[in-house]
Amino acid sequence: MLLVALAMMPLAVMTILSGIREREHAIKASEENLRRLTGMAAANEGQSIEGARQILVDLASVPDLMGDTAKCTSLLSDVLDRNEGFVNFGLIQLNGDVTCSAVPLLHPVNLGDRSHFRRAISERRFIAGDYVFGRVIKKHTINLTYPVIDRTGKVLAVVFAAMDLEGLDTFINDINLPPGSVLATADARGSVISRRPDPERYFGTRLSPATLEAMSTAGQRAVTIRGDDGVERLHTFARVGAPALTDYTVTIGIPTDTITSAARHDQLMSLLGLAATTLLALLAAWLVGDVLIVQRVRKLMGTAERIAAGDLDARSGIDYANEEIGNLAQALDRMAASLQKKESARSLAERELRAADQRKDEFLAMLAHELRNPLAPISTGAHLLKLLHSDNTQITQTCSIIVRQVDHMTSLVDDLLDVSRVTRGLVSLSTQVLDLRRVVDDAAEQIRPLVTARRHRLVIDLPPEPAHVKGDHKRLVQVIANLLNNSTKYTPEGGSLQLRLDASGEEYVLTVQDDGIGMDPVLVERVFDLFTQAERTPDRSQGGLGLGLALVKSLIELHGGSVSAYSPGLGKGSTFTVRLPRYSQDVVLAAQPAGERADNGAVPLRILLVDDNVDAVHTLQLFLHSAGHEVEVAYSAGDALALAKTMAPEVCLLDIGLPDFDGNELARRLRMLPEASNATLIAMTGYGRQQDRDASMAAGFDHYLVKPVNTTQLSDILAAAAEANIKR
Repeated sequence: MLLVALAMMPLAVMTILSGIREREHAIKASEENLRRLTGMAAANEGQSIEGARQILVDLASVPDLMGDTAKCTSLLSDVLDRNEGFVNFGLIQLNGDVTCSAVPLLHPVNLGDRSHFRRAISERRFIAGDYVFGRVIKKHTINLTYPVIDRTGKVLAVVFAAMDLEGLDTFINDINLPPGSVLATADARGSVISRRPDPERYFGTRLSPATLEAMSTAGQRAVTIRGDDGVERLHTFARVGAPALTDYTVTIGIPTDTITSAARHDQLMSLLGLAATTLLALLAAWLVGDVLIVQRVRKLMGTAERIAAGDLDARSGIDYANEEIGNLAQALDRMAASLQKKESARSLAERELRAADQRKDEFLAMLAHELRNPLAPISTGAHLLKLLHSDNTQITQTCSIIVRQVDHMTSLVDDLLDVSRVTRGLVSLSTQVLDLRRVVDDAAEQIRPLVTARRHRLVIDLPPEPAHVKGDHKRLVQVIANLLNNSTKYTPEGGSLQLRLDASGEEYVLTVQDDGIGMDPVLVERVFDLFTQAERTPDRSQGGLGLGLALVKSLIELHGGSVSAYSPGLGKGSTFTVRLPRYSQDVVLAAQPAGERADNGAVPLRILLVDDNVDAVHTLQLFLHSAGHEVEVAYSAGDALALAKTMAPEVCLLDIGLPDFDGNELARRLRMLPEASNATLIAMTGYGRQQDRDASMAAGFDHYLVKPVNTTQLSDILAAAAEANIKR
């Protein structure tokens, strides 16, 4: 149908253009006729004015005109009787008094204020005056004046003739103008002195502003003007006589609708014929196109929509004829079959990928468990040796080295698991209103041993007023500690680190700057990617997996902030900038995280220690004995239940991975024993995933510790359990 419409478009355009040309031709022809008629009307009026001028010239030469008043009156009356179209003749003295008139004067009349009178005296020639309403005859007239001059050239008086406006233009009676046409004559001021039709209504009125403007500028051109009656007419203008004769202008206006009516009628008939032809063509196109194209395209659309919705068994059902739609249907069906095969392969690959991802998660969890298990007895043993031989400097230093290296390995395992959780979107933040200054202090305290070991100078510049943000205290400490740790790794011994916190608009800006080895532009662009590392100092004393900055970026974005890196170049240090949104509402700060207790484990407790790792059990048992606690050990869940019935433990330290059944089930059974129902249950395991924590807490554990167990944290828990027992 569109093609048919496009095919008909040139014919429609030609029809419209033809109608426009016919209309323009009709207007042009009317303009020619109108100019001719207007010129004839102006010539007719000019002849009338010229006749009046000749009469006045003749009168001015008659001696009786300036003689006795009776003779003058008789003369003018005789002239009036002999000339139609005039309503009065008279003589005006130089002072303006009318002393002689063909029409009797009922009272003295002075015409000294008439412009035609003054002009006739000053210009000493024939003057055709503007429209006036006669003071003597009380009619609409124009006064035509001529000076009476003696032989010496002196003006003695002025003779005038009053021409009846109703008889000025008799030309209109001899021609047939279309209905609604207008013929008007105006004086120099634009006042109407002759009009057809309705002359009496318009005598002395002013032409419309549009007509006056056209009269002064149009010349011989035709102008379209909308009249006061709302009718649009085509006007032409012509001057009445020579400039020395009159200042009058004649205009004739013919309604444009009348001019273009025939052209419009022809164009309308052409358009109706074109519309009928187009309608029949479109109907034929619709009937044929619906069967051959539309219905088949709808089938293709339905098939495509089913395929898009996931129904890859969908087929078009259209015969594969040797034409465009048949070829398209065949291509669509082939595409669906190909997609079906690829979807099957993709589904299989997705299942395999999910299985591999699950195996990877299980492997990471098992790896963390297996790495933490041997670290637990090492860490506990080091703390125990340090406690038992605090007076031996060499042993104390050795234990400190062991503890630092265990903490480093534990940090590597935690980073590996944290990245796994963050990249899979499994990290949830425990947000509260924080003071960033406290977060910075905690992070600096955490990293200070490493700064001291490498003899770095750390300068911390914090604002005096609180810097409130909303976030997770633990995670923000981890972010700042990772940035400081990164700067420490890549800054040679004796270098400088600077941490600065500033307010900037609606954000807080935290900057960590060092004078270390710096970065090239390529590394700056990918420094926050996983496993990205720069070349370190030759000793590589601070190992790592390239996970710290990736964790920083992910955790800061979870807080609604951003992090960026900058380095002037290799050997010129690096700058890391963290931006966090300010929290400006009423602030209630979260409690400061508890530090180390002053009195850990002062009250002895009955402790049941359950773990199948003999080394870990023995070192932890020695540590607890050194703190004054009574400790019983079991290597399986069954033995633990038996011991619990006899010793009634106050605290149970349970490994999750036990040989007979796991620690979660053991916790549930201990809660059912009267002897252990009120005991504080502490899980200690190498599994650190969130789902492992949730499962253990649901089983009844009060605390969850990841191996190697932080002995300070364990001492705090035991002290709290002792206080709870005292209150009970």
